[in-house]
Amino acid sequence: MKKSWHLTERILSGKKTVESRWYSSRRAPYGKIRPGETVYFKDSGEPVALKAKVRKVLEFSGLTPKKVREILSRYGKMDGLRKDEIPKFFGLFRSKKYCVLIFLSNPAKVKPFEIGKRGFGNMSAWICAPRIQALRRQ
Repeated sequence: MKKSWHLTERILSGKKTVESRWYSSRRAPYGKIRPGETVYFKDSGEPVALKAKVRKVLEFSGLTPKKVREILSRYGKMDGLRKDEIPKFFGLFRSKKYCVLIFLSNPAKVKPFEIGKRGFGNMSAWICAPRIQALRRQ
């Protein structure tokens, strides 16, 4: 997650109860994440330091600028956005075609650990793995 946006801090504090992912094409976690799973978070360039449970998942496809605006208006605050930030994020997401909203519960710090992205690509923003141990760097 982009460190300057302070998203992991907002998740831990409970100000951000939804993680959103916006894409031009279908890719993880779209169609892959389910309630009850655990999601681990890290800021870019930092070790994994936070986890949360997935409470609910909403997926949207065929987005238009109007639908993007509606999603941001309805869920933006839960996504940790202040009202004055919504126009900025609308500008970033207005042309996206897919959105995944991941409703989080029970955020908690974890003992920080590094992950290996071999086979996923260094720029992977979301990695799906059956067990977190499969990604832990030894």
